Amino acid sequence: MSDAPINLSGSGPPETVLDPEPIAAVTALQAALDKPTAQQRDAVAAVVARFPRFLDGWARLGQLARDPVEAYGAFRVGYHRGLDRLRQNGWRGSGYVRWEHEQNRGFLRSLAGLQAAAEAIGEADEQQRCSHFLHQLDPSWPPADLQS
Repeated sequence: MSDAPINLSGSGPPETVLDPEPIAAVTALQAALDKPTAQQRDAVAAVVARFPRFLDGWARLGQLARDPVEAYGAFRVGYHRGLDRLRQNGWRGSGYVRWEHEQNRGFLRSLAGLQAAAEAIGEADEQQRCSHFLHQLDPSWPPADLQS
């Protein structure tokens, strides 16, 4: 369990902010994304293999997937690892997890990617669940800077 505080607000549910990702993982991911397009997927996969708990690594691997099924798998791993991390940071199944906090973006990017991949493979109920969950976590969803 993390010592990270859960912020209680008089105007709504509690808000959870994930702990920061390791600097080495963030640096390695940026270096992988700076490679030529044809090399990015393999470079990001190498980062994920080195840092398998790195949520944004899974999200970016999903974005670089070769097909919707591969994307679905990567986004699903990022989503489930994100749920584990949320629980470790005090989240109890409800409350906000907002995009405005950089630390939350890997999880939210994975969940949004899972929504899109589910739609692409015709899994409408999963797509709808993901959409509903995103709006519960961040009522202002989708953010203008989702791709950043």
